Amino acid sequence: MLTIENLYVKSEDNEILKGLNLKVNKGEIHAIMGPNGSGKSTLSKVVAGHPEYQVTGGSIELETNFKMKNLLDMEPFERARSGIFLAFQYPAELPGVSNFSFLHSIFNANCKAIGAPQMDAMDFKDFLEDKMKLLDMDESFLSRSVNEDFSGGEKKRNEILQMAILNPKIAFLDETDSGLDVDSLKIVSAGVNKLKNSENAVVLITHYQRILKYIKPDFVHILCDGKIVKTGGSELAEEIERTGYEKFV
Repeated sequence: MLTIENLYVKSEDNEILKGLNLKVNKGEIHAIMGPNGSGKSTLSKVVAGHPEYQVTGGSIELETNFKMKNLLDMEPFERARSGIFLAFQYPAELPGVSNFSFLHSIFNANCKAIGAPQMDAMDFKDFLEDKMKLLDMDESFLSRSVNEDFSGGEKKRNEILQMAILNPKIAFLDETDSGLDVDSLKIVSAGVNKLKNSENAVVLITHYQRILKYIKPDFVHILCDGKIVKTGGSELAEEIERTGYEKFV
């Protein structure tokens, strides 16, 4: 579904990704691990279309309607409407914008883009309440400003709630486990597992093996110095937990 070939990326004069290759198929969960500064978050932002980064070589293609689309020719909103989703490591706060209004707006914008029926506020509220149950979220979340005064766990659950209503083809979860206590980690992981199916895919970016105890990856990739240097199964994450990244660096 997603094919990244020989990707080179820089920010200002700093080259970050240096010939990265990755293929993700429907139904798969990929975990990308690596030391700080290796390029993990950069990869997710580049796929989503963050303007801070310049692609200097390679390609990123997404399968849509049995055709491969070049994501690098698309604006960020076009990538999102094609099925790319990014859960941020540090979700932004939107003071004065209620969570309900924000979620309703992005849902209907997505429906309009794909030609699906839009929902009025009453129907959307019923639809949203079912999704919130997946993440043990209280109805009070809806009247609060987006992420303002949310705890770390609440912000991450709110990201997965967006994923739940948008139903993306491929979701990049950028260190979704950071800042979560054990209870929040279990809730967020359970939500991701329930949203995962044979027609979509998930790419987890993480430093630690702990989230992989709850979300089982099909593939684990070690990213060092801008390249994927090792790929294996879940046992590779367990090895990293025991020995660290030194031998891969």
